Amino acid sequence: MKKAVEIQRGTWTHRALVVATGVAIALVLLWMSGLAPFRVNQLTNVFIYAIAITGLNLATGYTGLLSIGHSAFFGLGAYTTGVLVMKYGWDPLYTVGPALVLCFVVGFVIGLPALRIRGLYLALVTLAVGVAFPELVRRFEDLTGGARGLVIRRRLLNPPEWTGLRPGQRDVWMFWLSVVVLVIVVLLVHNLVRSRAGLAMIATRDNEIAAAASGIRVAAVKTSVFGLSGAVTGLAGCLFAMYLAALSPDGSFTLLKSIEFITGLVIGGAATRIGPIIGAFAVVYIPYFTANLNPSNVSQGQLSGVLFGLALILIIFLMPDGLVGGISRLVGRVATLRPPPAAPAAVSSRGEAT
Repeated sequence: MKKAVEIQRGTWTHRALVVATGVAIALVLLWMSGLAPFRVNQLTNVFIYAIAITGLNLATGYTGLLSIGHSAFFGLGAYTTGVLVMKYGWDPLYTVGPALVLCFVVGFVIGLPALRIRGLYLALVTLAVGVAFPELVRRFEDLTGGARGLVIRRRLLNPPEWTGLRPGQRDVWMFWLSVVVLVIVVLLVHNLVRSRAGLAMIATRDNEIAAAASGIRVAAVKTSVFGLSGAVTGLAGCLFAMYLAALSPDGSFTLLKSIEFITGLVIGGAATRIGPIIGAFAVVYIPYFTANLNPSNVSQGQLSGVLFGLALILIIFLMPDGLVGGISRLVGRVATLRPPPAAPAAVSSRGEAT
């Protein structure tokens, strides 16, 4: 059946559509950055969540490694930034490098059990890591502040002078910093998934035995992806520390955070490029919007939890592959994006195709 709209990749129409979409997104972001500080901070939180969920998507969505402990990577990145800024006087941006390396190494080590176990058993291992992280923070009280938390002085998190922003515009600075980091992460993941390494990840997820039989080093894929996944989520933790300026083991780094990441991934769509972004909007804004729909005999937390659960159940039943998959199917009924035509085969002087 011929679709109402058919666009071929690589044509001027396709390129114009891509450029127009990019310009529209840039204009929307510019408008968002001029909103009230409360709204800007909300959106910054969304972008940070999107980065964290993208990290989880690498392990769970593309490689099939179920993790319930990514809150530990999120917290490790946040505390690395917090400790280096407050205890050692580092510039916040310079803390990102050490945080990425540390989270990658920890993720690589945690990924080692994935060489022998998978599925729910691997999930239990990551669950133990997620449970242990807040306890470790409390144990090293001299370094992390323990149960009292770690507060970063606001003046240490002011926008750099080269941005041209005033000290009072930290919300705008964090908004654009989160946007830039999210764009870079999404582009890198997009290129990774389309590369040979990405094909190895997907093959490992779909059929590990067949992947190994075809020559893929499954052990290297699993450990490397878990390390990379932890590094990306740790990067989100760095931004979260700069954004919130106050860290507590009982606040944002418990198992509840891991559940929020998983929920966002399921709602948005696993193994998709923009699914984590849509899922992050859902995780941040559904509780906010349900706060105004509050009957007098129901607490805000109860209602938010009920509506969030209902939304998750509906999406699982109606859109098993998430909002991105459901929307793609609806759009696919009226429009399609066709691949470019294959190049004609070269013909030798003997009339044979080469």
